[in-house]
Amino acid sequence: MKTRLSLIILLLVNLISACATNPVTGKQELMLLSEADEIQMGKSVYPNAMWGAEGGGGEYKDEQLKAYLSEIVQRIHRASHRPNLPVSFAIQNSSVPNAWAIPGYVVITRGLLTGLDSEGEFAFVMGHEIGHVSARHSARQMSQAILLQLGLVATGIALQNQEHGDLILGLGAVGGMFLLRKYSRDDEYEADRLGVEYMTKIGYIPRNAVSAHRRLQTISEQYARSIGAEPRERSFFEELLSTHPRTQTRIEEIEKLIVNYRTPYLYGDGTNSIVYKSKIADAQRIHSIYVNYYDKALRAYERGNLKEAQNYLHHAINLDKNQASFYALTGFIMLEKNDFIESERYFRGAIKVDPNYQPAYRGFGMISYAQRDYNEAINHFKRALTRYSEDIPSHYYIGMSYYRINRCDQAIRHLSLSAQAMPKHKTINGIMGDCYDKIGDVESAYKAYSNQVKIDSTSSIGRQSLNRYNEINRTIEKARNEKQQKK
Repeated sequence: MKTRLSLIILLLVNLISACATNPVTGKQELMLLSEADEIQMGKSVYPNAMWGAEGGGGEYKDEQLKAYLSEIVQRIHRASHRPNLPVSFAIQNSSVPNAWAIPGYVVITRGLLTGLDSEGEFAFVMGHEIGHVSARHSARQMSQAILLQLGLVATGIALQNQEHGDLILGLGAVGGMFLLRKYSRDDEYEADRLGVEYMTKIGYIPRNAVSAHRRLQTISEQYARSIGAEPRERSFFEELLSTHPRTQTRIEEIEKLIVNYRTPYLYGDGTNSIVYKSKIADAQRIHSIYVNYYDKALRAYERGNLKEAQNYLHHAINLDKNQASFYALTGFIMLEKNDFIESERYFRGAIKVDPNYQPAYRGFGMISYAQRDYNEAINHFKRALTRYSEDIPSHYYIGMSYYRINRCDQAIRHLSLSAQAMPKHKTINGIMGDCYDKIGDVESAYKAYSNQVKIDSTSSIGRQSLNRYNEINRTIEKARNEKQQKK
């Protein structure tokens, strides 16, 4: 144990000396990720972020609008401190007003894009997000997290015979989520400064930064009103706003900041509001359909008001027949009603509009699962997970499909991910216990049954788990007594 601990301490010392020059500040700082590491991590995080983060939704499809905005983003990127990095631009199909960037990608939501007033405001927002990547803010957070993880591993080894060793180790999980976690206030201010610097370099007047901040505040208030008093959505949105604080103090800081910047030349009139408004006009029309119908339908569906949700979606589809999400949500409503023929028809409608619309593939899988065609369900869920590898419903149902055909080794892999995301699920731990039992892993089965009994021991799977838990417990006690008698 001393040897292992010494090796890890030596590794920690070596890592602490792993510094790199920050491209923005020119200062040395702890950096455990190379640029290649950042890019690779960005690639792995991006599809999951598009479907799972900031309201989800996947990509908003409008190739002409994307091409227009991508040209502005590329100009900003060339003016940044890391123009050598690859960068792709996308619009996320979410009404939540936000923007984010990870190495290799910069994204704005439909909700924010359609609320901005000019190219200049858009350029500032994109410059701000690219600034986070330029200054390696996420890479620095990730480096600190890795260091924390290694420190916890060392501590865990030192405490492995103590009561809390496992707990300490469990707190050290590190993953791609650090690329999208909230930044410190200092990081946000630095990104604001870089946003101003980049947009002035390419011909937009710095005043756009102030109007962008004020407009975001207005858009955020409008969105908060639109979601009403829904506790889950409101708490999510309040958490989202805390990641990008937009206070009067922040605006005052930008007012002071822009005094130091001058535009070397004007690109158009330095704001280009007229052309921007003309380019986003159709997106604004579609956004209003989402806000007035689709978003309301989704909330009604989540409350179990299927008729209300269906009525909203009927209006949405009549107003725009080219939105895959309208068809897919209708498909899920039909699925709730056990109308598999209509459900499949609507999911096919979503795929016709967007061949990569991930929720539709999950929907196909759920139809097959409901019809007990488990092999076909597995094929559909595999397609869904190819597009969104962290989709918990797909992991749950593919795990259950494997369980139904007695392929417990495959079932466990997916169900364990689902159990982590749904720790209070009524049956999943008991099913995992049965799976572990069937592959001969009694120790893991015992833990799973124990979790199930704590959550629910009165249902059918709960009673089975309790009985099996008691059987294993008696076996453990018997073995312990025999061992003591031999002594």
